Amino acid sequence: MPEYEKAMRPEDITRLFVERSNSGDAAGVAALYEEDAVLAYPPGARTVGRDAIRALWEKVLANRPRFEPEEPLPTLISGDIALTSTPPKDGAGARAQVVRRQPDGSWLRVLDQPEFTPPTR
Repeated sequence: MPEYEKAMRPEDITRLFVERSNSGDAAGVAALYEEDAVLAYPPGARTVGRDAIRALWEKVLANRPRFEPEEPLPTLISGDIALTSTPPKDGAGARAQVVRRQPDGSWLRVLDQPEFTPPTR
């Protein structure tokens, strides 16, 4: 695997995700996740593990989607765990990720909820 820039702050992961997704680098996107991470995608399903996340992003990125940076909400940190989130530009729901500090001081995603739209009442 190539040597990728590491997220030295939890907020760096979103920037790296956008850069790597827009360059079509599914392996680079997967490198932002812990080995056993859980991604709540596709909607209504879960993708578990870095290898499965890479395979999923290979399919998603084959369509060459464009991702725009979103302004993050304040990060909540407790020890080696942090919660990052962004409100989507379209105003629908929220995106949230739990990230964990690694032994080298970098951060990786453990749980990723990229799309959550509250049910309409």
